[in-house]
Amino acid sequence: MKMKNAKNTMNLVLQGLDDCKARLERIAALTAPKNITWLNERALRCEGITFSPALRQTIEVAAQAAQLDATYSIGMHKMSEFKLVAMDMDSTLITIECIDEIADMQGLKPQVSEITEAAMRGELDFSESLKRRVALLEGLEASALERVYEERLQLSPGAETMLKAVQQAGLKTLLVSGGFTYFTSRLKERLGLDYTHANELEIVNGRLTGRVVGGIVDAEEKKRTVERVCAELDISPSQAIVMGDGANDLKMMSISGMSVAFRAKPVVREQANVALNFVGLDGILPLLT
Repeated sequence: MKMKNAKNTMNLVLQGLDDCKARLERIAALTAPKNITWLNERALRCEGITFSPALRQTIEVAAQAAQLDATYSIGMHKMSEFKLVAMDMDSTLITIECIDEIADMQGLKPQVSEITEAAMRGELDFSESLKRRVALLEGLEASALERVYEERLQLSPGAETMLKAVQQAGLKTLLVSGGFTYFTSRLKERLGLDYTHANELEIVNGRLTGRVVGGIVDAEEKKRTVERVCAELDISPSQAIVMGDGANDLKMMSISGMSVAFRAKPVVREQANVALNFVGLDGILPLLT
């Protein structure tokens, strides 16, 4: 997890799931904080920690073992500092990789999932990997998309709570995905999102052709989309919170004021300001006092 402008004195937010009070108190005690503030029944903030690399390593190991998420910060962020929340879709806002589930309708999930995983780890060029995966879907009835949406697509834990809170606070929302417009458009309507951008699958005579219409929404296009929406809102990208899980999210995360790795690949966790491995997407809320 990346830390900006590390100084000697830091704050640390610890949070977990279920009945975690004893675990939170135990890990908090290791930091010898000047003060502890309970943010809710499953999250607390250790304030005025004398930070050192050795302490950080101790806390990270202990927090991982206790299944707690630990986020360091200098000072405190407020919700009012931000104007936009931008999210990846597959494995971030929702629990599945849509293309893998579509491929399952063709009996090709293992082959497609293998390519997806390699792309998300940053081992394959995303655009080429998407073309390869979509090509395997040629001939599939378009009704398979509806089946995936109705039968398999689920929101990630905490998604609705997080969205309700940021929307009530007046932040705009952007869903930008290397996935497909079939799903982003339905989620936009369902969740009241302000902006969406994704790839469009070509459909002819009710079947997938194995091609994408127009340009591919890859890492660079995701970054451009965040910049474009920020410009439209007349805000800086530093006023955006950007969430993702895969290597193709890193470019848009890099320009944000707060980058959030949600149950992400190691390469993403290492470069993000915030890594949520256990709690839901609403885990950003205790970080925004």
